This record gives sequence, structure tokens and C-alpha cells, in this order.
Amino acid sequence: MFDRLQAVEDRYEKLNELLSDPEIVNDPNKLREYSKEQSNIQETVEVYREYKEITQQYKDAKAMLEEKLDSEMREMVKEEVSELGDQIPGLEERLKILLIPKDPNDDKNVIMEVRGAAGGDEAALFAGDLYRMYSRFAETQGWKIEVMEASSTGVGGYKEIIFMINGNGAYSKMKYENGAHRVQRVPETESGGRIHTSTATVACLPEAEEVEVDIHEKDIRVDTFASSGPGGQSVNTTMSAVRLTHLPTGVVVSCQDEKSQIKNKEKAMKVLRARVYDKFQQEAQAEYDANRKSAVGTGDRSERIRTYNFPQNRVTDHRIGLTIQKLDQILEGKLDEVIDALILEDQSKLLERLEEQ
Repeated sequence: MFDRLQAVEDRYEKLNELLSDPEIVNDPNKLREYSKEQSNIQETVEVYREYKEITQQYKDAKAMLEEKLDSEMREMVKEEVSELGDQIPGLEERLKILLIPKDPNDDKNVIMEVRGAAGGDEAALFAGDLYRMYSRFAETQGWKIEVMEASSTGVGGYKEIIFMINGNGAYSKMKYENGAHRVQRVPETESGGRIHTSTATVACLPEAEEVEVDIHEKDIRVDTFASSGPGGQSVNTTMSAVRLTHLPTGVVVSCQDEKSQIKNKEKAMKVLRARVYDKFQQEAQAEYDANRKSAVGTGDRSERIRTYNFPQNRVTDHRIGLTIQKLDQILEGKLDEVIDALILEDQSKLLERLEEQ
């Protein structure tokens, strides 16, 4: 472990030199690449340096106990040895976690697609509940939400809503929402008071930059049409809605949220790029994909990951067996307890795998 940590520190120092090189400073791509790499390892280097300083102080203090000291000084040194010794195991655990290979997408913005699945109007209402839950959680994180496309129903829910969450590390937390969510409650339209079970699916895609996925204009078919609202009523008589089809992969994206065709095309391109990037990742990076499926909550999107039980105010995450009696708070966006538990479990599994190697 310490050889790896030293290599990380050496790389950090090399990046410091590179970022001072005028040739690099004048190359925006290299400057961005090296700055990002340095930022990604900065915490590891800081904790490693703290660890080295504490262990050196611990060794020096222990060495002092071998010398002739008066009783008062000996007690002070013993206390220092005890305090320093208590800090070392915690720093070692932090370093182990920091050495876990980072998901390359963790720092990215995320495009989320929430769809009502089984359950008709009730599933669409639940999709709306999930969208509001994620919106409120994003607010608590200081992130911004931008709706890319929405297909609402007459009862206040969504057949489908696609939105982007812009914020540092958004994907690192939201990726655990990937999968099928189940709700158990009495619908407002149910006169007999029977509990219904409905589902909504959530897909979380990291935003892809142009340099990460090469999409040529000749590979995209662009169709324009007049946007429409619920029930088919015309919202816009101009051809502002846009449908993009990526011919090599068959990925199709529509956007009619904006009144401007240009803005709709820009939004649709972001979603298209993310979907194509996600498709290429799953097909071309078999090893990474296998790791992702074995990690917590980043596998098959049809997998049922969580149940929201309204009568008992209970939320259960089936991947880690976590049950919390705070459904009302979670729907208000207080997702930290659930997401932190998923991150911890994910890190534990990855750490176990590293230690087995």
C-alpha cells in the first residue's frame, strides 16, 4: 500500500512541475487534463503526508521514552505516544479507501431519466414524486437541475421526465439510484382503501463531453415537428420540437421542452451524447462493466432496488437490506442516510476485492 501511496505523491509533485511549464499553461487541453488529475489525487497526498508526519512524531516520542526523563516529562511523553498511536489506525483506513480506484465518471454531471412503469396513472404519479425527491436533494447539495424533456399526464405525474443535475460529484451519488423503484400505497382514486403496488424506473447517465464520444453530424438524422402537450393539444404551431436519431447505434432522443428549435436540439444532443457514451461504455469496457454490476446499485436497470411503503412510512433498499422508517423525510429530499450507506457498502466491497488481489 505504501509503495502505491509514494507513487501517488511522486506523481503529484510531477504534476506540480508540469502545471508550471509554459508549454502546458498555453495548451488548454493539457492544462485541464493535468489540473483534473492533480485535483483527483490531492486528498490522497494530503492524508498520506499527514500520516507520515504523525507516524514520525510517534516514533520520535517512543524513542524519547528510552531516554532518562523525569517523572513529569515521562508522563507527558506517554500521553503523546498514546494520542498519536490512536490517530494512526484511522489514517490508515482513510488511505485504504482513498486508494480504491475511482469511477472515472464520479465528478461528472448526471442526466437522469425517470419513467412511470407498471401501474398506469399511479406509476406516473410516483415518477413525479421521485423527480421532486431528487430535485430537493439536489438543492441540499447546492446542485442545479435543468429539465431536458418531460411528458406529463393529466393527473399531475410524468410518463417520463429527463433532467440534468449540474454539480460537483453529482454522478458519484446519484448513480446509486439506477434501477426500478417500487411504491406501495392507497391511490387517491381508490375508494376501497386497497394498497396498490406500482413501479417507476430510474436511469442515471454521466454527462459525456464531446472529446469522450465522437458523434459525427453525418451519423445523426434530425427530424423536426410541432411540440404538443397532454392530450395532444398543440402547444407550439412552429416546428420547434426535435428528434435526433444516432444511426450507428439506433439511439433516439426527442426534445420539445423549449420554444426554440435550437435550444431543443442542444438539449437533445446532451442526452444523445450521454446515451451513446453509456452504450459504448457497456459494450466496449467489459471489465469495467463487470465491476460496475458487482458494485452496489450500478447494475441492471430492471433490478428492483428500493421499496417505498406509505402505510408504514418505510423505505427499504433491497441491495443492502437497509430499512428506514422515514419515508416522509426521504421524499422531501433527505436522501443522505440512504446514499451514504450505499457508498460505504460499495467501498467495503471494493476494498475487500483489492485486499484479495
